[in-house]
Amino acid sequence: MNALQFEALKVALKQDATGYVLTVKIHPDEIPEELLRDFVGARYMVAMARVNDDETAIPYKNRVKEAGMRCKDVKFHNFLEQRYGLDLVTEKGATDFVYEFCNISSRTELNGNKEAQESWDNLLKEYDEWRFKDVPF
Repeated sequence: MNALQFEALKVALKQDATGYVLTVKIHPDEIPEELLRDFVGARYMVAMARVNDDETAIPYKNRVKEAGMRCKDVKFHNFLEQRYGLDLVTEKGATDFVYEFCNISSRTELNGNKEAQESWDNLLKEYDEWRFKDVPF
């Protein structure tokens, strides 16, 4: 797949009835000519990475997706049963535990609430230690 590459600055983000409108600013020397030639309304697949001062990408961690996957994982259920003494954990039981453990009412808070992020990251660290405790290498 050919991809247009350029650096942009986030200028604005607003919402309308059909979704979000992201406005970015692109330096005149950076804008691809193809982008200028395409018609208004052309569809694009977009991948973005925030950039550090040293030009390296800042990793993004989607904790909402991660929590959704973990709460469905039987091995994670086993961890919660053994480590926290929960009985017969299900997806709903795991989700309820995560809500209480992270002090949230929705997983979406895991991508914006710093305290919830720290709690979730600590829980995952515990889980990884539990999961890999008997791995010989």
